[in-house]
Amino acid sequence: MNLREFAEQVLFGNSLESKLRPPPAIADDCPGDAIITPSLPGRPAELEFFKGRSGFEFPSLQQLDQGDVRGRLLHFFANHELLATELMALALLRFPDAPKSFRLGLLQTLKDEQVHTRVYIDRMKELGVAFGQYPVTGFFWRTISRMSTPLDYVSHLSLTFEQANLDYSKWYAEQFRIAGDPKTEAILDRIHQDEIGHVGYGLRWFRRWKDPSQTDWQAFKNHLTLPLSPSRAKGAPFNVEARQKAGLNSEFIDELFVFSKSKGRTPGVYLFNPYAEYRIGRGRAFTPKRHQEALARDLSNLPQFLCRKDDVVLVPRRPRTAFLSGLKRNTFELPEFQELDESQIPNESDLRTRKIDALRPWAWSPDSIETLMPLLSNLNGPAMPIHKEWNSLIKPLFSKCWSADRLSEFLSETSDRDWLCPDWHAGVSVSTYSAALDAIRAIRARGHISVVAKAPFGMAGANMCRLWEPALTNAQESWIRNTIQTDGVLVIEPWVDRILDFSIQFEMKESSLQLLGIVRAENDRRGQYQASVFSPNFTFGFDQSLAAFVSGTTQNRLRNLARSLGSFLEPRLRSAGFTGPLGIDAFVYREQNQMFRAKPIVEINPRFTMGRVLIELMRYAMPGRIGIFQLVNRSALRREQSASFADYAQNLQYRHPVELSGQPKQKIASGAVCLTDPEMAECCLAVFKVGRNFEELAKSR
Repeated sequence: MNLREFAEQVLFGNSLESKLRPPPAIADDCPGDAIITPSLPGRPAELEFFKGRSGFEFPSLQQLDQGDVRGRLLHFFANHELLATELMALALLRFPDAPKSFRLGLLQTLKDEQVHTRVYIDRMKELGVAFGQYPVTGFFWRTISRMSTPLDYVSHLSLTFEQANLDYSKWYAEQFRIAGDPKTEAILDRIHQDEIGHVGYGLRWFRRWKDPSQTDWQAFKNHLTLPLSPSRAKGAPFNVEARQKAGLNSEFIDELFVFSKSKGRTPGVYLFNPYAEYRIGRGRAFTPKRHQEALARDLSNLPQFLCRKDDVVLVPRRPRTAFLSGLKRNTFELPEFQELDESQIPNESDLRTRKIDALRPWAWSPDSIETLMPLLSNLNGPAMPIHKEWNSLIKPLFSKCWSADRLSEFLSETSDRDWLCPDWHAGVSVSTYSAALDAIRAIRARGHISVVAKAPFGMAGANMCRLWEPALTNAQESWIRNTIQTDGVLVIEPWVDRILDFSIQFEMKESSLQLLGIVRAENDRRGQYQASVFSPNFTFGFDQSLAAFVSGTTQNRLRNLARSLGSFLEPRLRSAGFTGPLGIDAFVYREQNQMFRAKPIVEINPRFTMGRVLIELMRYAMPGRIGIFQLVNRSALRREQSASFADYAQNLQYRHPVELSGQPKQKIASGAVCLTDPEMAECCLAVFKVGRNFEELAKSR
């Protein structure tokens, strides 16, 4: 029988018998002309591709003790094997001029796939399921049949779908063993061994045909186009050993392990722009200082902990593969990273043509709008009303004047306020130097010497002047005059003895303002951010008097406050057209008479915050654990006697190794994880610590 005749029988046959009939002796002396790819392969009626979604849902592991459920799963696998058989026959007919050794190797692989299909069908029958009993999909056909060169074939089928089966076949063999089905386990073990050979065969020809100037990984990644991407070349758990046996090198395996790209879900796009407030207040006149630029680079991958694995994070530089591999081993999902070119999305980026579900910068501001502008037309749904011009309704939300005014308004509308700060603690907005002096004198007349003057736009305890001396210094007078001249306004408020900082995290959706949680904040005595702490029992570790104050008589005082603030702010945010993340900074302070009071609004941040990052990080921790998100700077390195951030990270891993627990998906039970790459850190390192109690965490600080 001629190889062409056999391939036509497999591709165009309308019966399973003809498609799966093993070939007699084969000759390849009349390969003929290349065929045009048919729209569909020949198939019996019951196995024609289902138009639309098949509705197939993978059964849970607990269901695998049921024979019909196992048969339904094998039905899904059998269709994939049949599709592979048909696609290999298509390749033989599409590439008659390919080297004979390639075509004969492809024939052997096709014969293996015929066997795989037959053994699946036989086992299905034993489990009470007939092939064709359930709808089947043609995704493999739609994505691979368009191949135009033999390199397409080995890239798309051998190194993508067959490589993914190195993971799936091994994992499902184990699941069938657990389910007490050694017969199906043996079938999958056999297929797994065959797939190693198939991937190795494809890899040998791929290396022969690829661009020799590119590594295997570079050539593979560059040769795939959506809907194919390296994400489809792997499953979970990731089988390193099988890939090594197939001949893939360590660079390829490591890069594939951390690679992420959506397999179909429309992604969200995330961007870290931490100096949004400065750009809002000063526009292009604001130029980040050198340490600010370094900080933004160091923390640029933080949005990866806010998003999901199918989303995209824009970064000035992609984290190292080794670092991402460590995160993944510690159960963290990895998004797709795309590098910016001078804060711009490169012209060659596929984001410029892909559909996008949402744009999620750290904050909407002139700089993030400028970066994300090319993607606005790609959005599936409506975005926040930000277009070519800065939204004049949303800009005021970032101002500390807006926060002070909202606090005054909230206090005036709140009945249960005996435990809250008095009205005059809300602060006043002033627009002249003389008005600033009057406001300072009015506060000090009430017995408060310490006063703070805040510029309308600033962050993390910066861009403010602390007036702690009885009389203003020349430097303080100059700061007040210059800030009013530049920004037009200041907020003057008393500086009090803060004993507990916390933040309330919300997400403003189109339907409602959703409360996400409350986290503690640790700031230095100047009010600058250091760490966030999450505890299931918010008052755990407090002394008795502070715990009693925070809890109140209802045991839910702060949560009730959070709900009240949400109800108060929601209509005001909606009228401004704002949607997205929102954090409210607040604190508890001690009065001169030693009584506690709470200031429920210090700043309203219409953006992501470090407290929100911690809320999202707790998804990776075991329930009931305490979590700390901490920024480690060079001063901390000196205290720890570490020579570098890499040295600090190595010591941290040694002292507080990560312990994983839970099934089927593991989570962090205890330990410390570096969230940003210590090898690339210039001035700052983000760390996540998890413990069962504060005593355990105290050892890691």
